[in-house]
Amino acid sequence: MEQEEVLDNTHKDFAHNWVSSSRFLFYCQVFLFVAFFIGGCYALYVHHYKGKPQVTVPGNTLYNPKYK
Repeated sequence: MEQEEVLDNTHKDFAHNWVSSSRFLFYCQVFLFVAFFIGGCYALYVHHYKGKPQVTVPGNTLYNPKYK
């Protein structure tokens, strides 16, 4: 009669150890939050307002219009 060797992998399984799995999920959430925050800051920095452009305004549309 053969005997099968039963391996106890419950301490290594992600689903069986809620302490290590919750710690892992917490660090994943922290990493994703920091990554999105830094990515959002970088996107705002890249697409920031460059300043007031030089626009030529016709003289007849000014507050005090200048006519020919």
